[in-house]
Amino acid sequence: MTSEERMRRDRYLARRRRRKRQRTIQIVKRCAISCACVLLLVFVLTKILLRDEKPESVQAQRNVFTQSVKEEGKTQEKGFQQKVIEETPDYTVDLLTPNPYSRPQMAIEEVKGIVVHYTANPGTTAEQNRSYFESLKDTQKTKASSHFVVGIDGKIIQCIPSSEMSYASNDRNSDTLSIECCHKDETGQFTQETYDSLVELTAWLCGKFNLKVESVIRHYDVTGKECPIYYVEHEDAWEQFKKDVQKYLDDHGTEPKTNLT
Repeated sequence: MTSEERMRRDRYLARRRRRKRQRTIQIVKRCAISCACVLLLVFVLTKILLRDEKPESVQAQRNVFTQSVKEEGKTQEKGFQQKVIEETPDYTVDLLTPNPYSRPQMAIEEVKGIVVHYTANPGTTAEQNRSYFESLKDTQKTKASSHFVVGIDGKIIQCIPSSEMSYASNDRNSDTLSIECCHKDETGQFTQETYDSLVELTAWLCGKFNLKVESVIRHYDVTGKECPIYYVEHEDAWEQFKKDVQKYLDDHGTEPKTNLT
């Protein structure tokens, strides 16, 4: 083979190698694009499924709680009588000005539960949170309020009469009383002063409206919102709170007086 033939052969083989490399690169690119498309599709489908799942779980929680309320009502109709706390808790009455954004003056026909919340404003006082509810009549930014606010120092302020609805618990506004609790930091854990006042106030309300302790719920139990966050993240602490409310009723409550015939 002459040198010229060897050169032509080498050039031919070089072109074949280049074309083979190019084909290999194209195949790798196509595979990479296909894999990326598959991963993107899986990600999108996962997000859709998770998004659809959450409302269903929340709705399931609502259905379970609605059923428990119905059962509770049946129990009370059979003659349940909660103990009553004769000594009224120490609280300040500072009612909001009637307005469509925080005190709509819509009547509660029957109180069937008590909903515990946290303010989600670390370090704020009961007075400041009450002032925020009051300011909504002017700012009209949203609809929000609560029947009671418990401060970091344990002070209790009543913002709305128990005969009226507050804007606190979504579709349970019409048959529950709401209690907002202040807290020091992002954990949402209540101080001992806040906790003690909350236990006393909740027990007193249970007695006043003939409610079982099972009727005391979290905002979370209504909508799935992480409120009060500490009791959402620490289920054992929430169960202990209800036990402490029951203990307060047992220790300080008296049997309700009945009319003798």
